[in-house]
Amino acid sequence: MPVLELEDGTMLPESGAILLYLAEGTPYLPEDKLQWAQVLRWMFFEQYSLLPNLSRPRLWHMWEVEITPQKEAELEQLFEQGYRALSVMERHLSDREFFVGDRPTAADVALYVYPSIAHEGGFDLEPYPAVRVWLERVAALPGYVPLKLPS
Repeated sequence: MPVLELEDGTMLPESGAILLYLAEGTPYLPEDKLQWAQVLRWMFFEQYSLLPNLSRPRLWHMWEVEITPQKEAELEQLFEQGYRALSVMERHLSDREFFVGDRPTAADVALYVYPSIAHEGGFDLEPYPAVRVWLERVAALPGYVPLKLPS
């Protein structure tokens, strides 16, 4: 679990809380109340639909987990749910450049990681052109730092 240590020594755990803390006062958090709620909506989606379904196949591959019949059944469900989540993203991005409003927000930052490395777990993003273009758009933002995750 990520933890941010603040200047006063306070520890702030959880990626979503850290992201919102760091985004405060930046253009990545909209001032409009409904758009702010939409940022949270997509951050919750990331935690409940992307993280568990897109990350586990990658981790199992990375850690060389033995794929038993039980694990195979789990993988089928993870791929089914992962592709379902990617389809939700694809539909949403079909007529917009970012998830909330007309500029990048904390929602885009939160949603970026798991789809960007999903191929490492066996997911095929070819059927998701809007997601692929959005991933490129996010990676082209000023200040973008490429992921350096263990492989």
